[in-house]
Amino acid sequence: MLTFLLVVHLLVTLGMVTSILLQRSEGGGLVSSAASFMTARGSANFLTRMTAIFAALFIFLSLVLAIMAGGHSKKSSIVNRIEAPLEQTAPTKQ
Repeated sequence: MLTFLLVVHLLVTLGMVTSILLQRSEGGGLVSSAASFMTARGSANFLTRMTAIFAALFIFLSLVLAIMAGGHSKKSSIVNRIEAPLEQTAPTKQ
């Protein structure tokens, strides 16, 4: 199950990065308006929605994976790990 979720998380991450890079920025972005299959406004709305969906899935999967990874540790206290101090002896003089 964990491996499957990691693969899905990787695919969501790649999709999010791709949708961010395809968005038009002030510098022109990777998509030119003549090469797009929709109008500039339509593609901007579509890419914005896709980025939001990928971001929500990314956060959700990150939380699920963090919860699943944290369940393998056994609950203990650091106080239980402290050993009784050894008998101290006086330092020898030379």
